[in-house]
Amino acid sequence: MPPETSPCHPSVTPTRQLLPREPPGSQARQHQPPRHQYHYRGGTKPMTIPKTKLILVLVFSLSGISILRLLKISAISSFSSPLAAAWPRNRLSPLKSQPFPSTTATPLTEKEFHLLSNLISLKAPCNLLVFGLEQPYINLSRINSGGNTVFLEDNPEKMKTIKRNSNHTRIYRVAYETRARDAYKLLKHARKNPACGMYSGSLRQSNCSLALTKLPKEVYKRKWDVVVVDGPRGDTEDAPGRMAAIYTASVIARNGNMTDVVVHDVDRIIERWFAWEFLCDENLVYSKGKLWGFRIAGNSKSTSFCAAKTILIE
Repeated sequence: MPPETSPCHPSVTPTRQLLPREPPGSQARQHQPPRHQYHYRGGTKPMTIPKTKLILVLVFSLSGISILRLLKISAISSFSSPLAAAWPRNRLSPLKSQPFPSTTATPLTEKEFHLLSNLISLKAPCNLLVFGLEQPYINLSRINSGGNTVFLEDNPEKMKTIKRNSNHTRIYRVAYETRARDAYKLLKHARKNPACGMYSGSLRQSNCSLALTKLPKEVYKRKWDVVVVDGPRGDTEDAPGRMAAIYTASVIARNGNMTDVVVHDVDRIIERWFAWEFLCDENLVYSKGKLWGFRIAGNSKSTSFCAAKTILIE
């Protein structure tokens, strides 16, 4: 028996509504927000990075790169010679172009004396030659017990107040004929005159204007293990400069076996330039304060003082 139908609800035959077919996966994309968007109340909004943040990121990146480059440069320069940083690379010599610096000779500092005392302790007993006479150097002669210590001084007042401390210590008075104002002229002379070269004969009979030819005979005969240049004072134009002392020390060192030459007051222009010229960058082995220490092998076959010449003087 057919079912009863309510007169209030006529029978309706269901129909299927045909809709256009959507491509696969469209529903999934319909529920995903577009890239670079985020949800907020009321809809979605494209995500943007503020300009201030971009600027900060760029600044920090560039700063990091700069710091790395500085570290690299400092690491490289730490292995380079302090002499190389001390010299200008132009053709105008400061010995000529700059006014003479009235820098007084300074006494040894505690650290400088400590370096020298360690050096003498390692070599003692040795032959120690010192251009200049100061009380700390007398203490070095005590460390050099059993060795020979010779001081060369041009100031008679110092010779009166500072006394030798043993029979192995001798103090001689010397005279310097060159003046600090002549440093530039003397350096040009040494470069052009063959008599100032490496193998120009006996130092006592040298025709080089920088050679000290009137020192005690002991200075020329003995092979010196350490030579210290801290005299003459060279603090004014008319004062005797250390040009001849540095040149003579370099020749003495090359006539020895293995000699340490120590130059004090290298903050002054004459000491720097003449140490550079005759003791050479490649021989620099230590420095402390205003001290430069060079180690020079004797009996070298080289025909010039230094391996390379990079500073030119007109």
